[in-house]
Formats: sequence, structure tokens, C-alpha cells
Amino acid sequence: MLLTAMDLRERVKLDWLDYQQLTTLLSQYSKPRDRISAFLAEGSLIRIRKGLYVFGERYRRAPIPREVLANLIYGPSYLSLDFVLSHCGLIPERVDEVTSVTTGEKRVFETPLGVFSYLPLSLHRYTPGMQWVAGGDTNHLAASPEKALIDKLWSDKRYKPGGRQDFEEYLLHDLRLDEASLRTLDRARLAHIAKAFRSRRVQLLIKYLETEIDHE
Repeated sequence: MLLTAMDLRERVKLDWLDYQQLTTLLSQYSKPRDRISAFLAEGSLIRIRKGLYVFGERYRRAPIPREVLANLIYGPSYLSLDFVLSHCGLIPERVDEVTSVTTGEKRVFETPLGVFSYLPLSLHRYTPGMQWVAGGDTNHLAASPEKALIDKLWSDKRYKPGGRQDFEEYLLHDLRLDEASLRTLDRARLAHIAKAFRSRRVQLLIKYLETEIDHE
């Protein structure tokens, strides 16, 4: 009996699945890869990366959450940097590239659903400030706004602050961070994350926020 895309759709709860799920569902075939190739050719399945697939638009139950895909495409990883800074309103620009940090290597994946990039972060700096974010039937890992800002500062090798005064140019003019939003950042959480980073530039950020932003 030929397993159709609709049969596949009825047996899978989510709008994405991996190669192991597919081969299990296609276990009746002697060559399941051939059937997968047929699904890809007709557009009922779309390959995001090797071993990860989403259903074509006709078969989706809802829009594909790119936040969840980001965690699945390459890991361990969590959303951070410009994507989170934009999402939480700290920067005004809309960011289309989905940015994450990882304990693995630097990677960029150009997929049918957009570009997903990953910057490396050492393990002791990775966990503090990371959180689960609920979204319908699924959750994904993302940085808190405080962690996204520190991750951005740490990863931006173009910026070499000489002192606290340099942060105004960098934060408010280069990154175009919203000053009112900077005041809403949790100072205790910032301090906790900064302790894990053990970095002069991160400590200077904390001092700048305390002396310049909090007292305006």
C-alpha cells in the first residue's frame, strides 16, 4: 500500500519531523529513502537540513515557528543576539536572520525558511540567562534580554571599549538600543550573567548602565 503525504500528515503531530521518524513511518518500504525523495520532489516535504524536514505549505497546520527550528537545526543552541534584541524591542530594526549561540562551532544554514546563524560561546558562559520560552504546543530555548545583550557585546569583536564612556556611542548609536528599554533590564540578572563571563568589557557595561542609564 502506497503511503501518501496525507497519510504521513495524519500520523505526525507536529509540522516538522526528523529522518528517524520518517524511516520508522516508512518501515514498510524496502527503500524508504526513495519514498522520502518522492515526497521532496512533490513538495509535500521540505528539507531544512540533512535529517530535518517540515511539511509543505499545503500540509501545515500552522505557520512554522522559526524559533523552534533554530534549536533543532544545530545544537546545543539557544536564540540570542540581534534576533532576541529585536524581538524584545531593545533595537528598532526587524531582524530576519535567526541568530543563536552554541557550544559548538560557528555555522550558517541557508534554508527554504530563512537564514539561521550560530556563534560559539564557551560552556561556562552558555547557561546563565538562558530560558525556556513557551509557544503554543512547543517550547524553545532563548536568551533573556539581559543575556542577549551580553552575548552581543561579547561576540562583537569590532568593539573594544576603552572605558565606560565608550558605551554610549556603541549602545545608543551603533546598536541603536532603546534607552528606555535599557532601564527595564533586570540588574540582578545582568550581574549574575556578568559573573559567569568574567570579562572586563561586560563589567564595564554593568557599570555604564548603573552610572549613566539608571541615574538619568
